[in-house]
Amino acid sequence: MGCGCAHRGHARETLAAQRPRLDRKGRKSLGRGLTDPSLLGHRRRLVAGDVVRSGSRGEYRGVRAAAGEAHQFRYELTDGSTAQRFRIGRVLASLAHLTDLHVTDVQSPARFEFINREYLDPRFRELLPMHRPQEALNAHAIAAMVRALNGIDRGPVAGAPIELAIMSGDGVDNAQSNELSSMAALLDGGEVRADSGGERYEGVQSPGWPDDLFWKPDGAVKGEDLMRAGYGFPLLPGVLERALSAFPSPGLRMPWLGCHGNHEEVSQGVGIVTPDLASAMVGFHKPFRLPDGIDRDAALETFVRWPETFMAGPDVPVTPDAARRPFTRKEFIAGARGFTASNREDGTAYYVHDTSVVRFIVLDTVCIAGGADGCIDEDQVRWLQRRLKEAGHRPVVITSHHTLDTMDNKRRAGGPRYINADELLEVVHGEGNVVLWLNGHIHANVVRPRPNPRGKGGFWEVTTCSLVDWPCQARTVELFEAGDGLLAIACTMVDHDGAVDTGDAIEPAQLAGLHRELAGNVPVAGFESGRDGAPLDRNVILPLAWHP
Repeated sequence: MGCGCAHRGHARETLAAQRPRLDRKGRKSLGRGLTDPSLLGHRRRLVAGDVVRSGSRGEYRGVRAAAGEAHQFRYELTDGSTAQRFRIGRVLASLAHLTDLHVTDVQSPARFEFINREYLDPRFRELLPMHRPQEALNAHAIAAMVRALNGIDRGPVAGAPIELAIMSGDGVDNAQSNELSSMAALLDGGEVRADSGGERYEGVQSPGWPDDLFWKPDGAVKGEDLMRAGYGFPLLPGVLERALSAFPSPGLRMPWLGCHGNHEEVSQGVGIVTPDLASAMVGFHKPFRLPDGIDRDAALETFVRWPETFMAGPDVPVTPDAARRPFTRKEFIAGARGFTASNREDGTAYYVHDTSVVRFIVLDTVCIAGGADGCIDEDQVRWLQRRLKEAGHRPVVITSHHTLDTMDNKRRAGGPRYINADELLEVVHGEGNVVLWLNGHIHANVVRPRPNPRGKGGFWEVTTCSLVDWPCQARTVELFEAGDGLLAIACTMVDHDGAVDTGDAIEPAQLAGLHRELAGNVPVAGFESGRDGAPLDRNVILPLAWHP
C-alpha cells in the first residue's frame, strides 16, 4: 500500500499562501481563489468545541476552528517513482462536488419521524433516521454552501477556475414536489420556501407535539424533551419560524450536473410511493406513533412495499398542501441540470456530459423496487460500455449516487437483470480510461483506490459526506496532468460559510451555523461518528498512471 505523506517540492509551492490580490471587481482577496480561504480544509478544520451545556445522557458542544490539514499524497495506484516525477501540469477539470442535500418538508404528513423511537431495535435499523434535529435548517445550510462554492474561483492546488459542480443525488428527502422546487431555487437561484401547510409550524418539533423524543426549540408544553434534558440541546424560541421563512438564494455561479438518488425515487429513501402514500402526502393526518399490531420482524420489507401501513396509528390533524405531491422521474429530470433531451423523452436518468478533454458519465443506481441501497441493470451497463469505448483516450469521470459497495439491492420490479458490483467493475476497468468515480449516499468522507486486477492502473473512488449530517461539507476536485505518465486528482474539503459562533440564530449565516452545530451534537451521528473520515479521506492528492 502507498504512504500518505505531504509531498515536498512543487506541490508545496502550489499550496503556499499567496499574497493578497484584487479580484475582477477590485475587492481584496485573502488567498488563492477564495474570498475567505478559511473555508477550505487545508486552511482550517472545524471540530467539536467546548461544552456549552450538559444533559443527563451527554454533553452539548459548540463548534471551533482548528488548524487546517495539509494535502497528503496517496500512492496505492502508482509506483515508488511517483514522488520524483510529480509536477502540476495542464488542468483537465476543476469542479465542486456536493451530495446528499436532503431538502426537507419537515411538516409533511407522509414522514415517519416516530420510527426514530425504535432506535434500539435492530429490526428498524435500515429505516433510520427518519428525523434529524437540524433538518428544519437544511435549506440555510445548503444556501451557505452555495455561497461558499461561489466564492471559490480557482482550485486550491492546480489553480484553474472552478467551472462545474456535480450534485450526486439525494437533493431532496421525501420525493415531494415542494422539496424539488426548493432544491431548484437553492441551486439555480430564487426564493426558497421551506415552509408548507398552514400559517404556523405543524411538525414534530412544536411545543405540543405528543412525543418528547424530538428537540423542541420553543420549549415543550410539559417538562423538557429528550434532546434538551438528555443531551443539552438549546432553548431557542422562534428559531423554527426564522428557519422556515422564505429567503433568496443566489444559486450556483457555475453550471451543475444532477444525479438521481434513492430519496428522489422512494419515500424517505426507502419506501415505494404507492397511490395510498401519495394521497397521504397531500392529506391532513400526521401520525405520531406506530400502529398497534405492526409486525416488527417484517418492519423493513413492509415499509419498502407498503409504507402507508405505518400511517394507521394515532395521528394529529395538519393543514393539507397540494404542493407536497410526489414528483415523477421525468419531473425530476426536468427540474435538475445536466440531463439530456433523450432523458426527458424516455425517462432514463443516466447521461454523458463532455468537455473538450474529459468525459463525465452520470449513472442512475436507484432501485425502483424500493430500499435505500442501489442497483444497476444490464441495459444501463451495456450503455455505459458503449460510452466508455466512445471516450477513447480521454479520461472519464463517473458519477453515481451510490458507492460501489452499496449497489447490492436485490429487490426486483421486473425488467433486465441486475449486474453485481464485480461485473460492473470489470466493465469500468475494460477501456482503461476511467480515472475517478464520485458518489455519496453513505454520508461520510471516504477515498478508496480501485486497482485494475488485470494489470497496472485503476481509478479512485471518492465519496463525499452529506450536507445534512456532520460535517456538512463539500469538496473541490481538480484533475490535472502530473508528469510523465501521470494524472492526479486533488481533493480539498469545503466548509459552508455558516457562522461558527451561532449567537441567537437570527441571521441566515447563524441559522446555517446552528444547523452544523446541531448536526455535530446528534447522538451517534455527530462529532464522534467518524463521518468526517480519516485525514487520508479528506485533503488528498491522488496520482494514477495514465498512458493515453
